[in-house]
Amino acid sequence: MYVMKALLSRKLSALGLFIISVIILAAILAPWITPYPPELQLFEGLTLEGAPLPPNSQFWLGTDLLGRDLFSRLVYGAQTSLIIGVIANGTALFIGTLVGIVAGFYRGVIGAFLMRFTDLMMAFPALLLAIVLAAIFTPSLWIVAMVIAMVNWVQVARVIYSETVSLAERDFIVAERSLGASNFRILFKHIAPHLIYSTIVFGTLGISTTVLLEATLSFLGVGVQPPTPSWGNIIFENQTYFATAPWLVFLPGLGIVSLALGFNLVGDALREILDPTMKGKH
Repeated sequence: MYVMKALLSRKLSALGLFIISVIILAAILAPWITPYPPELQLFEGLTLEGAPLPPNSQFWLGTDLLGRDLFSRLVYGAQTSLIIGVIANGTALFIGTLVGIVAGFYRGVIGAFLMRFTDLMMAFPALLLAIVLAAIFTPSLWIVAMVIAMVNWVQVARVIYSETVSLAERDFIVAERSLGASNFRILFKHIAPHLIYSTIVFGTLGISTTVLLEATLSFLGVGVQPPTPSWGNIIFENQTYFATAPWLVFLPGLGIVSLALGFNLVGDALREILDPTMKGKH
């Protein structure tokens, strides 16, 4: 409750919450607020020359190159971005936290192996690695989510590892060891609770990165495949009409930027609120 009040008291984080809430609400209510199914091609959705229609009373945001209602595809595209954002980021957060906490607590051979593997993964450009993985597997919503998770966990692992190493040297942990506490008890009762705030911040900020990466993969043709709507593949499909029908590219681009901005604003505010060393700096 305190965190929510603190977020609402800040103008930028309140704006971020508003943007996120609007997009989530639209995605949830998609079947009821969209006038057409997102994959439905309409003959009246094209001009006599076969070009997309501009925004009008029947098609609120116009149509795409196949005569599909752009508003419907954008709203359902929000579903795709949010599903991938939550699943991919949640999976990356779980893997990164598990690797970081195990490596930081046990160290030695186990820690060295896990962190060298993390360094190896970090050596590959994330986008290039994601493109390679997406090209190997048949692209689908779930495959794209897993591919993004596999390239995004390394940053989480690095930060959690550093925090775990620092916590493991604290006096209260040394005291627990001297009292004969098990590793399980130390890990989950004394170390893990101190990492909750970091994972919350990473979870919020990571969604914006995930949304941008999904849009990039879809734009390059190795992400979510049509006819499933995605903001990235909407831009990819309609890029040839950028000069004559710019709304086909501008509107999904605006959706991507808005969602990423919303989560970044909230994530930055959470970092200031939950990190005591940053209080009073905003």
